[in-house]
Amino acid sequence: MAKPLTYEAYLDEVTTLITEKYDVADKLAIAMVMQAQEEGFFSGHDDNPKICTLDRAHEDARTVFRKYHRKP
Repeated sequence: MAKPLTYEAYLDEVTTLITEKYDVADKLAIAMVMQAQEEGFFSGHDDNPKICTLDRAHEDARTVFRKYHRKP
């Protein structure tokens, strides 16, 4: 089993995946992750660092993009 990422590294990974998978600018991906964080989307990750895995990052990147992406 892969070692979980730190909470901060996990958020960075989710942000990176959003930019890579959805062709979104860094600034916009950061804003989406920050908004999700402010709304408590990642609170369970902070409480249970074991869920901060690369597989979960892919799932969360998809969810955050779908929920927080605002087309101009």
